[in-house]
Amino acid sequence: MNMETGAVLAPPQPRRIEEMKLPLVMMRDIVLKTMFRKNTNIVTDLARTVCLPVTVAQELIDMCRGQGLMEAMGTLGPSGEVSSEMPYQLTDSGKARALDALAQSEYFGAMPIPLDVYAEQVKRQSIRNIQITRDQLTGAMGHLVLPEDLISNLGPAVSSGRSILMYGPPGNGKSSISNGIRDAMGDRIYVPRAIEYSGQVITVYDPIVHSRAEDDAEDPNALRRRARFDRRYVLCQRPTVITGGELSLNMLDLVYNPTARTYQAPLQLKSTGGIFIVDDLGRQAEPPQKLVNRWIVPLEESKDILALQSGEKFEVPFDTLVIFSTNFHPNEIFDQAALRRIFFKIKIDGPNQQDFLKIFSLVARKKKMQLDEASLVHLLKNKYPTIKNIYANYQPVFLIDQMIAVCDFEGIPYKMTPELIDRAWSNMFVKDEKIVK
Repeated sequence: MNMETGAVLAPPQPRRIEEMKLPLVMMRDIVLKTMFRKNTNIVTDLARTVCLPVTVAQELIDMCRGQGLMEAMGTLGPSGEVSSEMPYQLTDSGKARALDALAQSEYFGAMPIPLDVYAEQVKRQSIRNIQITRDQLTGAMGHLVLPEDLISNLGPAVSSGRSILMYGPPGNGKSSISNGIRDAMGDRIYVPRAIEYSGQVITVYDPIVHSRAEDDAEDPNALRRRARFDRRYVLCQRPTVITGGELSLNMLDLVYNPTARTYQAPLQLKSTGGIFIVDDLGRQAEPPQKLVNRWIVPLEESKDILALQSGEKFEVPFDTLVIFSTNFHPNEIFDQAALRRIFFKIKIDGPNQQDFLKIFSLVARKKKMQLDEASLVHLLKNKYPTIKNIYANYQPVFLIDQMIAVCDFEGIPYKMTPELIDRAWSNMFVKDEKIVK
Protein backbone atom coordinates (compact mmCIF):
# COMPACT_ATOMS: atom_id res chain seq x y z
CA MET A 1 0.00 0.00 0.00
CA ASN A 2 1.35 3.43 -0.90
CA MET A 3 2.33 5.89 1.79
CA GLU A 4 2.39 9.67 1.70
CA THR A 5 5.83 11.11 1.16
CA GLY A 6 7.78 11.68 4.35
CA ALA A 7 6.78 8.37 6.00
CA VAL A 8 10.15 6.64 5.51
CA LEU A 9 11.16 4.44 8.42
CA ALA A 10 14.68 5.06 9.73
CA PRO A 11 17.24 2.26 9.83
CA PRO A 12 17.61 1.08 13.45
CA GLN A 13 20.96 1.35 15.19
CA PRO A 14 22.89 -1.82 15.97
CA ARG A 15 23.17 -2.32 19.73
CA ARG A 16 25.65 -5.20 19.81
CA ILE A 17 28.41 -6.56 17.58
CA GLU A 18 26.18 -9.51 16.70
CA GLU A 19 23.61 -7.16 15.15
CA MET A 20 26.19 -5.78 12.72
CA LYS A 21 26.12 -9.01 10.66
CA LEU A 22 29.62 -8.27 9.36
CA PRO A 23 32.66 -10.56 9.57
CA LEU A 24 34.45 -9.97 12.88
CA VAL A 25 37.82 -9.79 11.14
CA MET A 26 36.55 -7.07 8.77
CA MET A 27 35.19 -4.99 11.67
CA ARG A 28 38.35 -5.42 13.67
CA ASP A 29 40.58 -4.46 10.75
CA ILE A 30 38.50 -1.36 9.93
CA VAL A 31 38.87 -0.23 13.56
CA LEU A 32 42.65 -0.78 13.46
CA LYS A 33 43.03 0.96 10.08
CA THR A 34 40.90 3.88 11.24
CA MET A 35 42.91 4.37 14.44
CA PHE A 36 46.15 4.09 12.45
CA ARG A 37 45.11 6.54 9.71
CA LYS A 38 43.11 9.01 11.81
CA ASN A 39 45.21 8.85 14.97
CA THR A 40 42.11 8.57 17.16
CA ASN A 41 42.60 7.29 20.67
CA ILE A 42 39.30 7.71 22.55
CA VAL A 43 36.11 5.73 22.13
CA THR A 44 33.76 8.61 21.26
CA ASP A 45 36.05 9.85 18.47
CA LEU A 46 36.43 6.35 17.08
CA ALA A 47 32.67 5.71 17.30
CA ARG A 48 31.98 8.94 15.41
CA THR A 49 34.49 8.05 12.68
CA VAL A 50 33.26 4.50 12.14
CA CYS A 51 29.61 5.70 12.53
CA LEU A 52 28.69 3.30 15.33
CA PRO A 53 27.16 3.73 18.79
CA VAL A 54 29.75 4.10 21.53
CA THR A 55 28.71 0.80 23.09
CA VAL A 56 29.44 -1.14 19.90
CA ALA A 57 32.72 0.72 19.33
CA GLN A 58 33.72 -0.20 22.90
CA GLU A 59 32.98 -3.87 22.19
CA LEU A 60 35.27 -3.76 19.17
CA ILE A 61 38.01 -2.09 21.21
CA ASP A 62 37.67 -4.74 23.90
CA MET A 63 37.98 -7.45 21.24
CA CYS A 64 41.16 -5.82 19.90
CA ARG A 65 42.57 -5.57 23.42
CA GLY A 66 41.83 -9.23 24.01
CA GLN A 67 43.88 -10.08 20.90
CA GLY A 68 46.80 -7.92 22.03
CA LEU A 69 46.31 -5.41 19.21
CA MET A 70 45.39 -2.45 21.41
CA GLU A 71 46.14 -1.25 24.93
CA ALA A 72 44.80 1.30 27.38
CA MET A 73 46.98 4.35 28.03
CA GLY A 74 45.69 5.22 31.53
CA THR A 75 43.27 7.90 32.71
CA LEU A 76 45.70 10.80 33.14
CA GLY A 77 45.69 13.51 30.50
CA PRO A 78 48.86 15.17 29.14
CA SER A 79 48.96 17.78 31.92
CA GLY A 80 48.34 15.34 34.73
CA GLU A 81 44.58 15.84 35.17
CA VAL A 82 42.25 12.87 35.16
CA SER A 83 40.79 12.34 31.67
CA SER A 84 37.03 11.80 31.31
CA GLU A 85 37.67 8.97 28.82
CA MET A 86 40.15 6.15 28.71
CA PRO A 87 42.52 6.66 25.74
CA TYR A 88 43.79 3.68 23.77
CA GLN A 89 46.67 3.05 21.40
CA LEU A 90 47.71 0.35 18.99
CA THR A 91 50.34 -2.08 20.17
CA ASP A 92 53.21 -3.00 17.86
CA SER A 93 51.20 -6.05 16.83
CA GLY A 94 48.19 -3.80 16.22
CA LYS A 95 50.20 -1.47 13.99
CA ALA A 96 51.57 -4.43 12.04
CA ARG A 97 48.07 -5.82 11.59
CA ALA A 98 46.78 -2.38 10.50
CA LEU A 99 49.50 -2.17 7.83
CA ASP A 100 48.72 -5.68 6.61
CA ALA A 101 45.03 -4.82 6.43
CA LEU A 102 45.76 -1.59 4.55
CA ALA A 103 47.78 -3.58 2.03
CA GLN A 104 44.65 -5.64 1.36
CA SER A 105 42.24 -2.69 1.28
CA GLU A 106 42.75 1.01 1.96
CA TYR A 107 39.16 1.37 3.15
CA PHE A 108 38.70 2.76 6.67
CA GLY A 109 36.11 4.93 8.41
CA ALA A 110 32.39 4.20 8.35
CA MET A 111 31.52 0.54 8.84
CA PRO A 112 29.81 -0.83 5.74
CA ILE A 113 26.29 -2.24 5.83
CA PRO A 114 25.76 -5.86 4.72
CA LEU A 115 23.97 -6.00 1.38
CA ASP A 116 21.04 -8.01 2.75
CA VAL A 117 20.57 -5.51 5.59
CA TYR A 118 20.61 -2.63 3.12
CA ALA A 119 18.05 -4.46 0.96
CA GLU A 120 15.61 -4.35 3.90
CA GLN A 121 16.06 -0.58 4.20
CA VAL A 122 15.44 -0.22 0.45
CA LYS A 123 12.04 -1.86 0.97
CA ARG A 124 11.23 0.55 3.80
CA GLN A 125 11.90 3.59 1.61
CA SER A 126 10.95 2.23 -1.81
CA ILE A 127 10.20 4.67 -4.61
CA ARG A 128 7.04 2.62 -5.16
CA ASN A 129 5.77 3.58 -1.70
CA ILE A 130 5.35 7.19 -2.79
CA GLN A 131 1.91 8.56 -3.62
CA ILE A 132 2.33 11.80 -5.56
CA THR A 133 -0.78 13.99 -5.57
CA ARG A 134 -1.91 16.25 -8.40
CA ASP A 135 -1.20 19.30 -6.21
CA GLN A 136 2.38 18.14 -5.52
CA LEU A 137 3.11 17.54 -9.20
CA THR A 138 1.45 20.76 -10.31
CA GLY A 139 3.28 22.74 -7.61
CA ALA A 140 6.67 21.35 -8.67
CA MET A 141 5.98 22.29 -12.28
CA GLY A 142 4.20 25.57 -11.66
CA HIS A 143 6.91 27.46 -13.57
CA LEU A 144 6.17 25.43 -16.72
CA VAL A 145 3.34 25.99 -19.20
CA LEU A 146 2.14 22.47 -19.95
CA PRO A 147 -0.75 20.93 -21.92
CA GLU A 148 -3.77 20.31 -19.69
CA ASP A 149 -3.68 16.53 -19.98
CA LEU A 150 0.05 16.12 -19.30
CA ILE A 151 -0.22 16.16 -15.49
CA SER A 152 -3.03 13.61 -15.75
CA ASN A 153 -0.72 11.30 -17.71
CA LEU A 154 2.39 11.93 -15.61
CA GLY A 155 0.75 11.49 -12.20
CA PRO A 156 -0.04 7.75 -12.44
CA ALA A 157 3.34 7.12 -14.08
CA VAL A 158 5.29 8.74 -11.24
CA SER A 159 3.17 7.22 -8.46
CA SER A 160 3.64 3.73 -9.89
CA GLY A 161 7.43 4.01 -9.67
CA ARG A 162 7.59 2.30 -13.08
CA SER A 163 9.68 3.28 -16.11
CA ILE A 164 8.67 6.25 -18.25
CA LEU A 165 9.56 7.13 -21.84
CA MET A 166 9.03 10.78 -22.77
CA TYR A 167 9.39 11.54 -26.45
CA GLY A 168 8.68 14.38 -28.82
CA PRO A 169 10.28 17.25 -30.74
CA PRO A 170 13.41 18.82 -29.19
CA GLY A 171 13.23 21.88 -27.00
CA ASN A 172 9.83 21.26 -25.44
CA GLY A 173 10.78 20.75 -21.83
CA LYS A 174 11.30 17.00 -21.44
CA SER A 175 14.34 17.63 -19.24
CA SER A 176 12.50 20.29 -17.22
CA ILE A 177 9.58 17.93 -16.70
CA SER A 178 11.96 15.22 -15.48
CA ASN A 179 13.43 17.66 -12.95
CA GLY A 180 9.90 18.67 -11.91
CA ILE A 181 9.09 15.04 -11.14
CA ARG A 182 12.15 14.93 -8.89
CA ASP A 183 11.12 18.13 -7.08
CA ALA A 184 7.58 16.83 -6.54
CA MET A 185 8.79 13.96 -4.38
CA GLY A 186 10.15 16.23 -1.71
CA ASP A 187 10.85 13.60 0.95
CA ARG A 188 14.08 12.06 2.23
CA ILE A 189 15.64 8.63 2.40
CA TYR A 190 18.67 7.01 4.03
CA VAL A 191 21.68 6.44 1.77
CA PRO A 192 24.41 4.04 2.97
CA ARG A 193 27.94 5.35 3.09
CA ALA A 194 29.14 1.90 2.01
CA ILE A 195 27.78 -1.61 1.67
CA GLU A 196 29.51 -4.97 2.02
CA TYR A 197 29.22 -8.09 -0.08
CA SER A 198 31.44 -11.16 0.19
CA GLY A 199 34.02 -9.22 2.20
CA GLN A 200 34.24 -6.45 -0.43
CA VAL A 201 33.39 -2.81 0.30
CA ILE A 202 31.28 -0.84 -2.18
CA THR A 203 30.99 2.90 -1.50
CA VAL A 204 27.55 4.31 -2.28
CA TYR A 205 27.15 7.78 -0.75
CA ASP A 206 28.41 10.37 -3.21
CA PRO A 207 28.18 14.10 -2.37
CA ILE A 208 27.97 14.88 -6.09
CA VAL A 209 24.85 12.75 -6.51
CA HIS A 210 23.30 12.87 -3.04
CA SER A 211 21.97 16.05 -1.41
CA ARG A 212 22.36 15.73 2.33
CA ALA A 213 19.37 16.90 4.38
CA GLU A 214 20.07 20.14 6.21
CA ASP A 215 19.10 18.79 9.62
CA ASP A 216 21.55 15.90 9.18
CA ALA A 217 24.62 18.13 9.37
CA GLU A 218 27.56 16.68 11.23
CA ASP A 219 27.29 17.33 14.95
CA PRO A 220 30.50 16.82 16.94
CA ASN A 221 28.43 15.72 19.92
CA ALA A 222 26.00 13.53 17.94
CA LEU A 223 27.31 10.28 19.38
CA ARG A 224 27.29 11.57 22.96
CA ARG A 225 23.52 11.27 22.95
CA ARG A 226 21.09 8.77 21.51
CA ALA A 227 21.24 9.04 17.71
CA ARG A 228 17.96 8.93 15.82
CA PHE A 229 19.10 6.38 13.23
CA ASP A 230 22.02 4.23 12.16
CA ARG A 231 24.73 6.77 11.34
CA ARG A 232 26.25 4.48 8.76
CA TYR A 233 23.51 6.00 6.58
CA VAL A 234 23.21 9.62 5.47
CA LEU A 235 19.79 11.27 5.43
CA CYS A 236 19.39 12.72 1.92
CA GLN A 237 16.83 14.05 -0.49
CA ARG A 238 15.68 11.30 -2.83
CA PRO A 239 18.59 11.08 -5.28
CA THR A 240 18.47 12.07 -8.92
CA VAL A 241 21.07 10.86 -11.41
CA ILE A 242 20.98 12.60 -14.80
CA THR A 243 22.96 11.26 -17.74
CA GLY A 244 22.92 12.30 -21.37
CA GLY A 245 24.93 11.56 -24.46
CA GLU A 246 27.90 10.54 -22.31
CA LEU A 247 26.15 7.44 -20.94
CA SER A 248 27.85 4.16 -21.80
CA LEU A 249 27.22 0.60 -20.67
CA ASN A 250 30.38 0.43 -18.54
CA MET A 251 29.02 3.29 -16.41
CA LEU A 252 26.40 0.82 -15.18
CA ASP A 253 29.04 -1.56 -13.77
CA LEU A 254 30.92 -1.53 -10.47
CA VAL A 255 33.99 0.71 -10.61
CA TYR A 256 37.04 -0.94 -9.06
CA ASN A 257 39.79 1.20 -7.56
CA PRO A 258 42.99 -0.87 -7.85
CA THR A 259 44.87 1.43 -5.47
CA ALA A 260 42.34 1.43 -2.64
CA ARG A 261 41.11 -2.07 -3.59
CA THR A 262 37.51 -1.04 -3.07
CA TYR A 263 34.52 -0.62 -5.37
CA GLN A 264 32.36 2.37 -6.17
CA ALA A 265 28.66 1.84 -6.81
CA PRO A 266 27.45 2.34 -10.40
CA LEU A 267 25.04 5.16 -11.21
CA GLN A 268 21.86 3.12 -10.95
CA LEU A 269 22.78 1.85 -7.48
CA LYS A 270 23.51 5.40 -6.33
CA SER A 271 20.05 6.40 -7.57
CA THR A 272 18.28 3.72 -5.50
CA GLY A 273 15.10 5.14 -3.99
CA GLY A 274 15.16 8.03 -6.46
CA ILE A 275 15.20 8.83 -10.16
CA PHE A 276 17.55 7.86 -12.97
CA ILE A 277 17.09 10.16 -15.97
CA VAL A 278 18.52 9.07 -19.32
CA ASP A 279 18.34 12.31 -21.29
CA ASP A 280 18.87 12.65 -25.04
CA LEU A 281 18.43 8.92 -25.60
CA GLY A 282 19.73 8.12 -29.06
CA ARG A 283 22.71 10.49 -28.77
CA GLN A 284 24.91 8.00 -26.91
CA ALA A 285 27.68 5.99 -28.52
CA GLU A 286 25.75 2.84 -27.60
CA PRO A 287 22.59 2.13 -29.64
CA PRO A 288 19.39 2.86 -27.67
CA GLN A 289 18.23 -0.73 -28.10
CA LYS A 290 21.43 -1.99 -26.49
CA LEU A 291 21.09 0.43 -23.55
CA VAL A 292 17.49 -0.61 -22.90
CA ASN A 293 18.41 -4.29 -23.16
CA ARG A 294 20.75 -3.69 -20.20
CA TRP A 295 17.73 -2.50 -18.20
CA ILE A 296 15.35 -5.36 -19.03
CA VAL A 297 16.02 -7.50 -15.93
CA PRO A 298 16.13 -4.53 -13.51
CA LEU A 299 12.91 -3.02 -14.91
CA GLU A 300 10.99 -6.30 -14.79
CA GLU A 301 12.35 -7.93 -11.65
CA SER A 302 13.39 -4.96 -9.45
CA LYS A 303 16.89 -6.34 -9.12
CA ASP A 304 20.17 -5.70 -10.88
CA ILE A 305 23.14 -8.01 -11.37
CA LEU A 306 26.67 -6.72 -10.76
CA ALA A 307 30.05 -8.45 -10.95
CA LEU A 308 33.20 -8.27 -8.83
CA GLN A 309 36.72 -8.27 -10.28
CA SER A 310 36.83 -12.00 -9.64
CA GLY A 311 33.89 -12.47 -11.99
CA GLU A 312 31.51 -13.39 -9.18
CA LYS A 313 28.04 -12.03 -9.89
CA PHE A 314 25.49 -10.98 -7.30
CA GLU A 315 22.11 -9.30 -7.04
CA VAL A 316 21.45 -5.82 -5.70
CA PRO A 317 18.09 -4.05 -5.27
CA PHE A 318 16.84 -2.03 -8.22
CA ASP A 319 14.40 0.49 -6.82
CA THR A 320 14.61 3.41 -9.21
CA LEU A 321 12.18 5.41 -11.31
CA VAL A 322 13.84 5.33 -14.72
CA ILE A 323 12.90 8.15 -17.11
CA PHE A 324 14.03 7.89 -20.70
CA SER A 325 13.82 11.10 -22.72
CA THR A 326 14.32 11.21 -26.47
CA ASN A 327 13.72 13.40 -29.51
CA PHE A 328 13.29 10.32 -31.70
CA HIS A 329 10.05 8.47 -32.31
CA PRO A 330 10.18 5.29 -30.18
CA ASN A 331 9.57 3.05 -33.20
CA GLU A 332 12.77 4.41 -34.79
CA ILE A 333 15.06 3.35 -31.94
CA PHE A 334 13.37 0.39 -30.21
CA ASP A 335 11.79 -2.89 -31.18
CA GLN A 336 8.39 -3.79 -29.78
CA ALA A 337 9.87 -6.09 -27.12
CA ALA A 338 11.85 -3.20 -25.67
CA LEU A 339 8.89 -0.83 -25.81
CA ARG A 340 6.74 -3.36 -23.99
CA ARG A 341 9.12 -3.25 -21.05
CA ILE A 342 8.86 0.53 -20.68
CA PHE A 343 5.65 0.91 -18.72
CA PHE A 344 4.54 4.44 -19.65
CA LYS A 345 5.05 6.23 -22.98
CA ILE A 346 4.20 9.92 -22.90
CA LYS A 347 4.49 12.22 -25.90
CA ILE A 348 5.60 15.79 -25.15
CA ASP A 349 4.41 18.03 -27.99
CA GLY A 350 5.27 21.66 -28.60
CA PRO A 351 2.88 24.38 -27.41
CA ASN A 352 0.01 25.73 -29.45
CA GLN A 353 0.04 29.42 -30.34
CA GLN A 354 -1.88 30.42 -27.21
CA ASP A 355 0.54 28.62 -24.88
CA PHE A 356 3.50 29.92 -26.86
CA LEU A 357 2.34 33.51 -26.28
CA LYS A 358 1.82 32.76 -22.59
CA ILE A 359 5.38 31.43 -22.30
CA PHE A 360 6.73 34.36 -24.31
CA SER A 361 4.99 36.85 -21.99
CA LEU A 362 6.23 35.11 -18.83
CA VAL A 363 9.83 35.03 -20.07
CA ALA A 364 9.70 38.67 -21.20
CA ARG A 365 8.38 39.78 -17.82
CA LYS A 366 11.04 37.79 -15.97
CA LYS A 367 13.85 39.21 -18.13
CA LYS A 368 12.37 42.76 -18.10
CA MET A 369 11.93 42.88 -21.88
CA GLN A 370 9.07 45.24 -22.74
CA LEU A 371 6.54 43.61 -25.07
CA ASP A 372 5.42 45.33 -28.26
CA GLU A 373 2.23 44.34 -30.09
CA ALA A 374 3.54 45.19 -33.57
CA SER A 375 6.65 43.07 -32.95
CA LEU A 376 4.57 40.09 -31.79
CA VAL A 377 2.33 40.38 -34.84
CA HIS A 378 5.44 40.49 -37.04
CA LEU A 379 6.76 37.37 -35.31
CA LEU A 380 3.54 35.40 -35.68
CA LYS A 381 2.50 36.59 -39.14
CA ASN A 382 5.85 36.82 -40.94
CA LYS A 383 8.32 34.53 -39.18
CA TYR A 384 6.50 31.45 -37.92
CA PRO A 385 4.76 30.71 -41.25
CA THR A 386 8.27 30.12 -42.68
CA ILE A 387 8.59 27.09 -40.37
CA LYS A 388 4.96 25.95 -40.80
CA ASN A 389 3.91 27.55 -37.47
CA ILE A 390 5.74 24.93 -35.41
CA TYR A 391 6.24 26.31 -31.90
CA ALA A 392 8.65 25.00 -29.27
CA ASN A 393 9.05 25.81 -25.59
CA TYR A 394 12.69 26.80 -25.91
CA GLN A 395 12.01 29.50 -28.53
CA PRO A 396 10.75 32.34 -26.28
CA VAL A 397 13.84 32.15 -24.08
CA PHE A 398 16.12 31.95 -27.11
CA LEU A 399 14.53 34.89 -28.93
CA ILE A 400 14.36 37.16 -25.89
CA ASP A 401 17.95 36.39 -24.85
CA GLN A 402 19.06 37.23 -28.38
CA MET A 403 17.22 40.56 -28.29
CA ILE A 404 18.67 41.40 -24.86
CA ALA A 405 22.18 40.68 -26.15
CA VAL A 406 21.63 43.13 -29.04
CA CYS A 407 20.18 45.79 -26.71
CA ASP A 408 23.12 45.44 -24.33
CA PHE A 409 25.61 45.81 -27.20
CA GLU A 410 23.81 48.77 -28.81
CA GLY A 411 23.14 50.45 -25.45
CA ILE A 412 19.41 50.74 -26.05
CA PRO A 413 16.45 50.03 -23.72
CA TYR A 414 14.97 46.55 -23.48
CA LYS A 415 12.05 47.07 -25.84
CA MET A 416 10.95 44.68 -28.55
CA THR A 417 10.95 45.87 -32.17
CA PRO A 418 10.37 44.06 -35.49
CA GLU A 419 14.05 44.69 -36.32
CA LEU A 420 15.13 42.99 -33.08
CA ILE A 421 12.79 40.09 -33.86
CA ASP A 422 14.49 39.69 -37.27
CA ARG A 423 17.98 39.73 -35.76
CA ALA A 424 17.03 37.21 -33.07
CA TRP A 425 15.27 34.95 -35.58
CA SER A 426 18.32 34.84 -37.85
CA ASN A 427 20.29 33.12 -35.07
CA MET A 428 17.64 30.53 -34.19
CA PHE A 429 17.96 28.61 -37.45
CA VAL A 430 20.74 27.94 -39.93
CA LYS A 431 19.86 28.44 -43.58
CA ASP A 432 19.92 25.21 -45.55
CA GLU A 433 22.55 25.90 -48.20
CA LYS A 434 25.59 24.32 -49.74
CA ILE A 435 28.97 25.67 -48.63
CA VAL A 436 31.37 26.06 -51.54
CA LYS A 437 34.86 24.94 -50.51
